[in-house]
Amino acid sequence: MTTVLTRPAERRAADRRLSHEQGFWAIAFAFAVSLAFTVVPTPLWALYQRHDGYSTIAVTVAFAAYALGVIASLFLAGHVSDWLGRRRVLLPAVLFEAVAATLFLASTAFGVVIVARVLSGLGIGLITATATAHLSELHAKARPGAGRARGDLVATVANLGGFAFGPIVSGLLAQYVPAPLRTPYLVFLGLLLVAAAAVAFAPETVTPSSRRYRPQRAGVPEAARPRYFAAAAGAFAALSVLGLFTSLAPAFVAGTLHHPSRALAGAVASLVFGSGAVAQVLLRRRSIRDQLATGLALIVLGLATVTAAVWAESLPAFLLGGVLAGAGAGALLKGAISTVAALAPAPVRGGALAGVFLGGYLGLAVPVLGLGILTQLVSAPVALLGFAAAIATLAAVVSRPLLRP
Repeated sequence: MTTVLTRPAERRAADRRLSHEQGFWAIAFAFAVSLAFTVVPTPLWALYQRHDGYSTIAVTVAFAAYALGVIASLFLAGHVSDWLGRRRVLLPAVLFEAVAATLFLASTAFGVVIVARVLSGLGIGLITATATAHLSELHAKARPGAGRARGDLVATVANLGGFAFGPIVSGLLAQYVPAPLRTPYLVFLGLLLVAAAAVAFAPETVTPSSRRYRPQRAGVPEAARPRYFAAAAGAFAALSVLGLFTSLAPAFVAGTLHHPSRALAGAVASLVFGSGAVAQVLLRRRSIRDQLATGLALIVLGLATVTAAVWAESLPAFLLGGVLAGAGAGALLKGAISTVAALAPAPVRGGALAGVFLGGYLGLAVPVLGLGILTQLVSAPVALLGFAAAIATLAAVVSRPLLRP
């Protein structure tokens, strides 16, 4: 009797689902909005410093709290959608972001902000690898035999496009709309609730199964692991650069470069992320090796230009360096994700992608936290020089295994 009642209910639920093509764009929207929300505070940190007495190191800690939340989530649960199902993981993860937005609305106290940032990080740790794998699978269902390139491109553009969208909207709202520490979060709370509804109606691509839980492990063949770990290190370098422009770069613009506009702070971050998304689109037809090589070269050139600009106190040179570094980060990140997607078998692809994002978000936390501490000990230009030298060295180290034919 139970079966007779359940099957019609299951069919009615399936009838309400979006098509695979519609679901592909619904997940891309939810992915982009969730990532955009995480960088809403970027142009607002100066307001928190002015109104609530946050120090530079407090801003760095708040930023690192988010990254550490992502890392913990990726390590502990970034791979569970491989057997629980993509939608079952994505929906609560997007709702985590909505709860974080509610906390930001409730209070500007440092403790509340830290909790909101950690919660946001936990949600993004679930979203990144899961949404990337879900997009690849929805694309394959919607366009059988079309290849993986479109799914990979939309996933990476949604990633950086979301990061580009968040700070420009937040900066403009903070500059021109009342309640600058409330209004941006209210707007994004509404968008996140729409995103959650989109995820709820997207089709599932994984048949849930029972499996014994274990923390994240590299889901690639043993012979491919050197290249896999090099790709994770490339993601580390890429997100280190992006982390610079979502944490301390607004302080460099306002302080060292003497341009305190909140709209400008948001525009700088958006310019960097936007250039990363554009680079991904322009390089989409090039080989993965070409994408990786271009990304590594542009990151080094961009960081050198940014560092020189801070020493010379030149905003135009800083913007140029940001565009170059952002384009390099975008190309390197896309190349790293495509490398791992090609190395990992389908049953463990979500876990493998979680591993590369884990490497990336370590890059988002560790170097920027180190840079924040350095700025307390030496001048900002000297600290930035050390950061740029470290990332350039890492790029040189990973170039050999990544670019090997």
